[in-house]
This record gives sequence, C-alpha cells and structure tokens, in this order.
Amino acid sequence: MSTVSSWWFPPIPLGRIAVLRVLAYLFVPLDVLVTTSWVVHHGDVPGVLYRPVRIARFLDLPTPTPAVVGGLRTVLLAAAVVAALAACTGATRLVRVAGVLVAGSYLWWMFIAMSYGKVDHDRFAYLVLLAVLPTVGAARFGQQEPAPGAGWVVRLVQVSAVATYFLAAWAKIRFGGWGWVNGATFSRAIIRRGTMFSDWTLHVPWLLRAAQWAMVVGELLSPVVLFVRERLQVRIVVGLIAFHVVTFAALRIVFLPHLVALAAFLPLERVGTRRAPAREISRGSPLPAA
Repeated sequence: MSTVSSWWFPPIPLGRIAVLRVLAYLFVPLDVLVTTSWVVHHGDVPGVLYRPVRIARFLDLPTPTPAVVGGLRTVLLAAAVVAALAACTGATRLVRVAGVLVAGSYLWWMFIAMSYGKVDHDRFAYLVLLAVLPTVGAARFGQQEPAPGAGWVVRLVQVSAVATYFLAAWAKIRFGGWGWVNGATFSRAIIRRGTMFSDWTLHVPWLLRAAQWAMVVGELLSPVVLFVRERLQVRIVVGLIAFHVVTFAALRIVFLPHLVALAAFLPLERVGTRRAPAREISRGSPLPAA
C-alpha cells in the first residue's frame, strides 16, 4: 500500500467506530430538541423569507411549512434513537440503514436552519461524520481489530474537523482583513455576549488583541495535528476541547457538534475493554522468559 493510501486508511480499531456511532446518534435528540429547537419555528415563517442554500436549491426541496418541518423532526428523532440502540446492540444492518436515514434527514434539518440568512460552520465535520458512519459494517465496543474502512471514516472526519479551523482563519482574513486580529473583535464580542469570566478583559485590550492573533495563528497551524504521533495528537485535541470550554465560559458560544466530531481523534476503542486484575495475571499463564 502506498504512503498516501496508508495515510487515508490507517489501521484504526473498529471499537472506535462503535463509540463514535453512539456519540453521533445520541447527539441528534439533544441538538434537535435543545440547541437547534428554533429550527422547527421556521415552518411558521412566511415562505418569501426562505432563501435555500445552494444544495437545497439543486435538490429542489420544498419550502418549509409546519407539516414539513414537524414531519422531518419526527423522522430524524426516531431514526437517531433506532440507530443509537442498534449501535449499542450490534445490529449491523439496522444501524447502517438507520444511519443513512439520520444523515439525510439531519442534512435537510440543517438546510432549513441555514436558509434564512445565517450559515454556521460548526456542523461541517459532524455532517461528514454522519455521512460516513454507515459505510462501516459491524463494530463492537472494545473491538481492537483494525479495518481500512474504519480508518477511512476516522481520517475523513479528522480532516473535516481540521478544515473547519483552517478555513475559519482563511475566512477571517479574507472578509475581515488584518483588522480582524488588530482591531476590537473580541472586545465587541465580550460587550455583546460577555460573562463574569470575560468582562474583566475589556480593561486589558492588549490581552484581547494577543488572543485574536493566537486564535488565527492556531487555526492556520491546525493541519499539523494530522501528522503528529497519536499521543501528541490526543493532547492537542484535548487542548482544543479545553479551548471550546473556555470560549463557552467567556462568550457563551459552544461548538457542540464539532466537539462530537473531534472525538474521532481520541482512542475510543479502549471504551468497553477490561484490564485483567493483577490477581488474575498472577494466576494465569507464566510470563515469557526474558
């Protein structure tokens, strides 16, 4: 196998796919009923305000109405629950069929959410995760058997998550120019959405400007995480998760679906494994001679 092929199809244990499935599908009810519960109200908005994003226009999807949005929400929630249960029980065919339904219906849910003037970038990697999970067959918790299909799914989600950071920096520079990092970007955000954890920084403008530079530089350097050793990779991702926690505490902004996608970097295949107690090891087969 060539170097390029081996990079795109790393030997990732199937146990990581099993955990990713549960995380991805259980997040759907939380998102639909809590974090994007406002989407259902787009069915009550006059159709003249609906400006479908490009893919929705290409697919010629119907204008949201109470029946369309309500029906889609019901299908999405039911499919997500079935997919999560199937992932837990190891029902391979059912989890793949339900996973395809979740991926399609959630994508439509996002089309409805983002076709009224605002498009969020925190769901790209999560959408990719939902799209590629059904391509893998049977996967059980703690399963250490590596599979090229599992590696491809994980790598594709990892690249999508990194692209979210890198393209965010590119967009900042493209549309905001260098004024984004040299101006009062964070000050304005804190005035609008600040909390007790961030209000004090308004009196330290140099710190906010330094944080703006640090964010953009960090986003531009984000592709590095794809090419480092796994141990360092995990540490960087834990740092990214901490960054998002701090952002939520400071500005009440959180990228929950993106955090689900970031889990693809973590050794989730260890979930469900059991270490043998020292007593069992001592009573088991003898250790090999040195």
